[in-house]
Amino acid sequence: MNSGSMIFQQLINGLSLGSIYALIALGYTMVYGIVKLINFAHGDVMMMGAYAGYFVLAAMGATVAGMACSLVVSMLFCALLSLVIERFAYRPLRNAPRLNSLITAIAMELILQNVMRVLPFVGPNPRPYPTMELKNYSIGSVSVSNLQLIVIISAAVLMVILNFIVNYTKTGKAMRAVSFDLGASSLMGISVNKTIAITFVIGSVLAGAGGILYATAYPQIDPVMGYMPGLKAFVAAVLGGIGSIPGAMVGGVLLGVAETLTKGFISSQYADAISFSILIVILLVKPTGIFGKKRTVKV
Repeated sequence: MNSGSMIFQQLINGLSLGSIYALIALGYTMVYGIVKLINFAHGDVMMMGAYAGYFVLAAMGATVAGMACSLVVSMLFCALLSLVIERFAYRPLRNAPRLNSLITAIAMELILQNVMRVLPFVGPNPRPYPTMELKNYSIGSVSVSNLQLIVIISAAVLMVILNFIVNYTKTGKAMRAVSFDLGASSLMGISVNKTIAITFVIGSVLAGAGGILYATAYPQIDPVMGYMPGLKAFVAAVLGGIGSIPGAMVGGVLLGVAETLTKGFISSQYADAISFSILIVILLVKPTGIFGKKRTVKV
């Protein structure tokens, strides 16, 4: 394989990984855009979704129907989980200092991880994830697997649906209004609590889908599997401009491509270091991210 083909191959691999990061990053960026909360438990919601999908696949088998059902069940489970977390962990602290919510988010992350570790039917040990039989399709000297195609197409469809909801529905207009001015939205008759809950649900639905796709691409799950993808999705959200939906999509893809190019041309040992170096560089050079806007704070 010549260097040009190898670069193209790594770009395809990066698009597959970056699509997953983008899905998870969308949850971070949507929640931050509305309530200015960095939901560090988001990666572990993804992990819970992966486990929900695992039990469906274990029962139905790794067929196309099984994968479709696991995706639906995972998304529904994560939606219900996010409603519970938002109602009992975050809503009581909405008017508290920002640090309180941040500490609560970290606590929720640890609770979700350790609950899964002690459940008798889950446990702390890694499990192989049921996946479809791997098939490779060659385009010249570049190969694309059926699993990569499933990941990229599924992520693209979900992002298009999200874009439609945010820009062309009544719920989306309410979400944009609340993100712009929460107090004024309440005065205009928008149910702020309902809108924030819906935002958590949409973000967690995407995280659930991301969990299934991540476990499909890297077929092993364990209770702490959401930690690193969650951190990298946060980097992707900051890279694109936290609070910006297009930014999260672009940031996720860019981070995935950067990571796979590092693995392909330098060393896989440096992949994580490169990801977090990007975070440091973007905070130094353009703290608002690629699509972020400067905000003036009145004192």
